[in-house]
Amino acid sequence: MTLATAAVAATPPAWADLHALGRDMRLECHWIAPERRDTPLLVFLHEGLGSVSMWKDWPRQACAAAGCRGLVFSRYGYGQSTPRPADEKWPVEFMHDQAREVLPALFAALDIDAGRDRPVLVGHSDGGSIALLFAAMYPRAVAGIVVAAPHIFVEDVTVSNIAQARHAYLNTDLPARLGRHHADADSAFWGWNDIWLNPAFRAWDIQQYLPRITCPVLALQGMDDEYGSLEQVRGIRRAVPQTRLLEIPACRHSPHKDQPDVVIEAVADFVGGLNKPG
Repeated sequence: MTLATAAVAATPPAWADLHALGRDMRLECHWIAPERRDTPLLVFLHEGLGSVSMWKDWPRQACAAAGCRGLVFSRYGYGQSTPRPADEKWPVEFMHDQAREVLPALFAALDIDAGRDRPVLVGHSDGGSIALLFAAMYPRAVAGIVVAAPHIFVEDVTVSNIAQARHAYLNTDLPARLGRHHADADSAFWGWNDIWLNPAFRAWDIQQYLPRITCPVLALQGMDDEYGSLEQVRGIRRAVPQTRLLEIPACRHSPHKDQPDVVIEAVADFVGGLNKPG
């Protein structure tokens, strides 16, 4: 465990027990600066292979810069949360299900109230897509959303690189490396990889949901993103006029890793603007 990972794990997990997706599950959760009770709550939604520990120390740094508290959690099948059974295949609308069902159940289990806590979702990749869907489905439940390298439709470049990830998982030490962050690396990897490479998933597209989003949006993406073109965030800006767009040079699919200071400054400025009238 690195020092950065240890910083996140220093706070004991606040396990959330809930019923969603037709099953009971326990989700790994970590609070950041909970003593800042009167500040917005940043809720961090990880990428398709992410977890609490894979964020490392970035959520804490972002919360410190924004003067906020935070919640970092591992979705079902990831991190130390309930693993996905080996024979369970995710449906094409698995991100819709996370937004429609799991995230509201998590908020209820942790007594997160939209009016009191003013949650701001900070989602990366698949987590960004879930944040967009949640803001569209529950427009009064969030104060704003930050989406980094989100997907709003499926591109050839995305599928190609996910196929390369499958090859790496089968032929390199990737399972061992993922095993440092997930109780069941197979649960995390195959749940994500199988559905993204399912031919039926090529038709997945959430652009019709975007005009329903009424909250402020910060959409950012690396200009060298290997998992998607800039059309992903530009499409959000066209459909959601209140979107602030940030295209980051010298940056790939993980802006918070490649350009952490740029992203932290953007998040802090965005959250600070949510508290200003007009």
